Formats: sequence, C-alpha cells, structure tokens
Amino acid sequence: MDTNKTASAAPVPRLDDQLCFALYSTGLAMNKVYRKLLRKLDLTYPQYLVMMVLWEQDQLTVSDIGTRLFLDSATLTPLLKRLEANGLVSRSRSAADERQVVVALTDAGRAMSVEAGAVQHQVLCASACSPDELGVIKRQLEGLRAKLADND
Repeated sequence: MDTNKTASAAPVPRLDDQLCFALYSTGLAMNKVYRKLLRKLDLTYPQYLVMMVLWEQDQLTVSDIGTRLFLDSATLTPLLKRLEANGLVSRSRSAADERQVVVALTDAGRAMSVEAGAVQHQVLCASACSPDELGVIKRQLEGLRAKLADND
C-alpha cells in the first residue's frame, strides 16, 4: 500500500475551520479592546483580572487568586509585585500559615474600582452585541472550558 497516496487523500486542515483559531483570534481582539481601555487605569489585562478578583473579595491568598484565574503562582507573583509597586495592593505573610501570602487592596486599589466600573460597559459597546447575546456566548465558553478541563 502506498502510504503517500493515503496521506494525500486526507483533507488538509484549514486555519479558518479551527475552533482554536477562532478562540485565539477573538481573544486577541478582546485584549486589544481592553488594552486601550485599561491604559487609562495603567493596568494590563492580567492585572485588571487580579484587581477584579480582589474587588469581589479582598484579602485573598495568592493560591486563591490563582485558582480563581486559572493561573499558577509563578505567573501571578511578578504581576502582584508590579501591582504592589504601583501602590494598588499589599502582600504579607499569613499569620495562620507563614507559607501563604495574603494579597490585600490598598486604599488606592479600592478606589480604582469606581473608575474601572465603566470598562465593562465600554467593552459591551465595542462588541456591538446585546447583553443577552454576550451572556449566551459567555455560558457557552464556560461550558467548553469545563469540558476541556475534564480532559486533564
């Protein structure tokens, strides 16, 4: 049997047919929108995500933040150091367990939540989608993420 003939009979994968590329390129476009909006706050998108987690619940451990954002501590630590250098968070060892680092908002970090509140509305406008449409997409993506996570 000629294996070259068999291999050439298989369709060549097309980039535009790939779900992974649609997700990747959409992520790039979304990050571009956020980059422009977050420039006013002097935050990167990953920093913004950390701040959002802390605005929801202050004084979390690095591992709690990592779990919430699907990030490991090696990725979070330099990001948290920059947020601390910018005066938005403080980091301290847990009194209960010295191995854990607790991240807390500073007054400046807490105050930033008011200005950051407008970001979501601006992203909604940039998407040209209704809140209901975005809700459906979000739920579908969360479902896909959960299914993919089951394959670990």
